[in-house]
Amino acid sequence: MTTPIDTPRAIREGEELNLAALEAYLKDSLPQLSGGLEVSQFPSGFSNLTYLLKVGDTDLVLRRPPFGSKVKSAHDMGREYRVLSALHPVYPCAPKPLLLCDDMEVLGAQFYVMERIKGSILRGKKPEGWAAAPATVRASGLAMVKNLADLHALDYQAAGLGDLRKEGSYVARQVKGWIERYHGSATDDIPTMIQAAEWLAANLPADSDATLVHNDYKYDNVVLDPDDLTKIIGVLDWEMCTIGDPLMDLGVMLSYWLEDGDPKMGTVQCFLTMEPGALTRREIADHYAAITGRSLDNILFYYVFALFKLAVIVQQIYYRYKQGLTKDERFAPLIFMVGALGQRSVECIESGKF
Repeated sequence: MTTPIDTPRAIREGEELNLAALEAYLKDSLPQLSGGLEVSQFPSGFSNLTYLLKVGDTDLVLRRPPFGSKVKSAHDMGREYRVLSALHPVYPCAPKPLLLCDDMEVLGAQFYVMERIKGSILRGKKPEGWAAAPATVRASGLAMVKNLADLHALDYQAAGLGDLRKEGSYVARQVKGWIERYHGSATDDIPTMIQAAEWLAANLPADSDATLVHNDYKYDNVVLDPDDLTKIIGVLDWEMCTIGDPLMDLGVMLSYWLEDGDPKMGTVQCFLTMEPGALTRREIADHYAAITGRSLDNILFYYVFALFKLAVIVQQIYYRYKQGLTKDERFAPLIFMVGALGQRSVECIESGKF
């Protein structure tokens, strides 16, 4: 069965673009474009905003920071554009960027435009009437792991991305930074988040390696061939990409991989991870270790950190909502997700299982 193509919807209230200014800028910057401009919005995601631009027969994608965000380092369009410019030639699953706009007069924020990778993106809800053989579901999961391992094997120095690497321990820097971000955006008293933060700070492993890391690798950010779910044709949302410990990426993938019997945390987990034939988190970790040869002795730490980081990201979004900086009503119940992720973190710490 063919899986539906990912489609945009009407633009959310408060996230409209200045179409006249945008159209004039596009046609000046990309003179090969012909036809009127139509804009819609991809509804998924809670961070940078993503729009579909249709100009005649051409489909483009625009990325810009969320309205009202004060966390400039988390929404650096110039950095994301540069990463894609270097990455696309050596990793075709990364979209091809076309232009970066620094002129605040156009949309009131920096943005970039890239080619659209048209395919299927599997999210939380199963498409109506959709079905796949268990062997296909399993093969899709194996492809996800292999693609992550391939990304980690890229020569980032040769690609021109060596300057993304910073001196010192990536793991220590990440743990310290995300704990600080939590304290800086906390709105409610959630003891499990404090408990998880203290455990992470007290159990830092040495970095396992230094590779290119995506930092948000999950089905929700992967484009699949609609006719073959085992073929990955695109990987999206590179805003957190850097050079760091590859096991951080594996932890992120595991944190989004819901298994049958897991508590529902309200996160953007894909229905496919619970279909008959789906890999378990343990199988994902073992397959990654078999491909890369990396030790997973500290995999519990990386899984717990991924849960904690996701909770902090959600907390930061909820903070913006509480401050009235966004009107998106999807954000209203996010504080409960923070609590659920904190609870899940502590449960894993206490059980020693992921």
